[in-house]
Amino acid sequence: MRAILIGGALALLISLLGTRVAIRQFTKLGYGQEIRDDGPTSHHTKRGTPTMGGVVIILATVIGYFAAKLLTGDVPSASGLLLLFLFVGMGLVGFLDDFIKIYKQRSLGLRSKAKMVGQTVIALVFGALAISPWLEDSRGETPASRHLSFLRDLDQFALPAIVVLVLIWLFVAGFSNAVNLTDGLDGLAAGACVMVFGAYTLVNIWQFNQFCGAAPGPKCYEVRDPLDLAVIAAAITGACFGFLWWNASPAQIFMGDTGSLALGSALAGFAILTRTELLLVVLGGIFVVETLSVMLQVGYFKATGGKRIFRMAPIHHHFEMLGWEQVTVVIRFWIITGLCVATGLGIFYAEWVAGS
Repeated sequence: MRAILIGGALALLISLLGTRVAIRQFTKLGYGQEIRDDGPTSHHTKRGTPTMGGVVIILATVIGYFAAKLLTGDVPSASGLLLLFLFVGMGLVGFLDDFIKIYKQRSLGLRSKAKMVGQTVIALVFGALAISPWLEDSRGETPASRHLSFLRDLDQFALPAIVVLVLIWLFVAGFSNAVNLTDGLDGLAAGACVMVFGAYTLVNIWQFNQFCGAAPGPKCYEVRDPLDLAVIAAAITGACFGFLWWNASPAQIFMGDTGSLALGSALAGFAILTRTELLLVVLGGIFVVETLSVMLQVGYFKATGGKRIFRMAPIHHHFEMLGWEQVTVVIRFWIITGLCVATGLGIFYAEWVAGS
């Protein structure tokens, strides 16, 4: 448990101090954000604000995790290293996207096909290793399950490996893009991520306390490395919290695709490795709503020959166009996120109580 506190505290401190350094350096190098011409006009004042702040979030998380392992003398687990691979790998895809935007001075970075290729490669490598028998522990548990799951595995029959890989790819690509879509207002994505990753810290601690490897029983959790995952969840929570100090309105730095793709993929990774894929739909409900708003807008636009459901998508821009202040939209979306997290944790705990 000490590792959780150390990892979270160090990541928070590194992010809080490191983001200030990043603002100064990125400003000096001219790494400023380009703004969509078709976005809300109020956003044009943000042009030139330093971006790629996700680099600090990633570094703070990785340093916090390994420092916690070093100080407690624990060995990193297969699940922990896999999750960091997914987190950092998607961050690199986002970094390329951000760098191209800066270098070419445009709001479009990597082409959509190139970005999808990068996301696909990272997701499939993660998935293949996560279900590989090479990474089984002494109980025969692999980091990821070959079953669909809500609060734990839903069925008794393992899915074919190719189906599992496709589902992992869909989940990782879906949530990495969902956080990317949500990251459109100062502090919105960072604040929401603090709450959802904080929830996964609690989920992993609870799973460790009821771990089948330590206390077998009818309601124990078949998760390979819950305590190590809790350390990473705490580190990401701390890193996002420290970053939020500088990213809150008016933002002095943006996380960019570097941060949003990394954080979204990490959420998917936690859901997969803790056997709570469908629970993430509840915990991360705000990200699901943001994505659905874009899908509905695009689908309706094409089906009706140019008509729109929302004034602008993602949905946070719709409320801006209705005249809401950005801070009002962000705070209310944080409240919704808090309700989603409370509901998800309530469901998680109630299932255990009902079956105990």
